Amino acid sequence: MAVTTELVLVRHGEANNNRTGTVGGEHGCTGLTFHGRNQVEPLAKRLATEHHDRPYTAFYGSPRRRVLETIEVLTATLPLKATILDDLRGPDHGDADGLQWRDVKSAFGGPPQHNPDEPYATGSETWNAYLARATTTLQQIIDKHLGERILIAGHGETIEAVHVLLMQLPAPVRLNLGFVTDHASLTRWQQHVNRFDRRTWMLAAHNDTRHLAGAKP
Repeated sequence: MAVTTELVLVRHGEANNNRTGTVGGEHGCTGLTFHGRNQVEPLAKRLATEHHDRPYTAFYGSPRRRVLETIEVLTATLPLKATILDDLRGPDHGDADGLQWRDVKSAFGGPPQHNPDEPYATGSETWNAYLARATTTLQQIIDKHLGERILIAGHGETIEAVHVLLMQLPAPVRLNLGFVTDHASLTRWQQHVNRFDRRTWMLAAHNDTRHLAGAKP
């Protein structure tokens, strides 16, 4: 089999919101922690090595501050310019933005994924509405760059969305399924084509953090 399209996704480094347990939307996100920046530096070196061996031809990112700061660290080493797409942002949190996640989940009766067709706060997206937006955008990116190597910097939710898209996971299955995705981790999907010209998406890596072995806390 030969690899045609390759989609590589990275999650942002540790953010202040992750450390404090607050909802990090458009207004609540206050960027990366010092440790988060240290996590992204070895990721950048790894991606730069991969880029040298087989160049990325497209780089996309979320507009949230923690991702923009991650991209800033990445592009200091990686000779690529990121295209920021608004629809790659994480879920819209409405009035929950900036609140404690513990309080939001207590009021809602669980995380957004557990009641995916109901908004978890006034003005928030439902989980399924977020997935519809994210998967549509991800498919558009893939269609635009068929046969190329694509890099995306985003959120844990971005990586969950690409798994939903490429595994074609139906809504009932998603209720009892999730994915552990660490900060500054790498996820890799490859589209393989065999000698019969059959094209298959294959998950080559998920939550790969080998590059973080020496990251300072």
